[in-house]
Amino acid sequence: MTASEAATTAKADPWVIIVGAGPAGLLLALLLGQQSIPVQVVELADGPDERPRATHYSAPANHELRRAGILDEIQSQGFLPNGVSWRKLDTTYLAGLDNTIPDNKDDSLVCLPLHKLARVILAAIEGQPSIKISWGHKVLDVGQQNGSSMAWVDVESATGKSRLQAPFVVGCDGANSQVRKSLFGSSFPGFTWDEQIVATNTYYDFDKYGYHDANFIIHPEHWYMAARISKDGLWRITYGELTGLTHEELVARQPMKFQKFLPGHEAPEAGAWKLANISPYKVHQRLAEKMAVGHICLVADAAHLCNPFGGMGLTGGIVDAGNLADCLIGIYQGKADDSILEKYSEVRREKYNTIINPISSANIRRLFAQDPETALQDDAFLRLLKDVSADEAFATKLQLEIKAIMHDFTQYYK
Repeated sequence: MTASEAATTAKADPWVIIVGAGPAGLLLALLLGQQSIPVQVVELADGPDERPRATHYSAPANHELRRAGILDEIQSQGFLPNGVSWRKLDTTYLAGLDNTIPDNKDDSLVCLPLHKLARVILAAIEGQPSIKISWGHKVLDVGQQNGSSMAWVDVESATGKSRLQAPFVVGCDGANSQVRKSLFGSSFPGFTWDEQIVATNTYYDFDKYGYHDANFIIHPEHWYMAARISKDGLWRITYGELTGLTHEELVARQPMKFQKFLPGHEAPEAGAWKLANISPYKVHQRLAEKMAVGHICLVADAAHLCNPFGGMGLTGGIVDAGNLADCLIGIYQGKADDSILEKYSEVRREKYNTIINPISSANIRRLFAQDPETALQDDAFLRLLKDVSADEAFATKLQLEIKAIMHDFTQYYK
């Protein structure tokens, strides 16, 4: 069955409307559709987002992808990175971890660019007749009917404006979420980092310098991350830049920055790398006031943001989708009442405040806010990595501590 046929045969009246057809929204739709729950996904774009973005999935995300029946395909199309290291600008190794969880491949870090993950989920959705995807639909407003259990979404498409209704609406529409704005206006508590970020996809031979598949370079000015993101030698190089520069200035400075920090020698020739794309952006640490208001819920970037160093935002967003799926499945099957959504908001916000935000903030500060010459002495986390490097069991335990962001909402079923 093609995607268009699946949309045609989907039930006319959705039980859940999901705003946003990014990976989090599509995964939520798939998990609900697999339980025969009628779902309509509305998306502003005319098709899936093909821009290369986040790439790495750790154990908590893998759990949800396995539940959806797609982890094997993700591992087949992607790869398991060999490990992560922290280094000085001159390539000196400071500390790191191997990406090996003995006897448990599913808990090991897996790499597949996000746009390819979306394709995998869409392929799985084609076999789910209860899921309808409506491309080219701009969401204008979202709300709930007074005295009714119904929520609504006002949309505009090529055929004009209309109102869609369902018992539940979920915002999976990213950092600029219209669903969140409909609930809270411009309020999105948190802050924006002063540090400017530039993300690139670049072909460069890091292997000959002994780099792991993921590397964090500590330096007060030329701090960066280099992570392999494909089997053909493409790397995600994300680096810090000066504040206050325009998009054009940041792009123009890219060759100079690469000459300053790429390994090999002090100033690699411009032709030594092949730039596939470049995207300067600002990074944020923000959390919505609530992740559920009545029958309207928020998931992933619509609910919370964090910097990309360590993949906490992506992993947290995927876990959001799986957790909310369990809540909605419980309500649909009569195993839970609406109060489980309040628990969803409470728990997911607590996970952000106590785990995701502190760890991701420490990850980015570690790169620019300390002296690389004394980092091993000053940084307790790096010292711990150094100490456990020969203790495979403890290193595994350390890697799996990220599972603390998971939560079992089926425990609240009747």
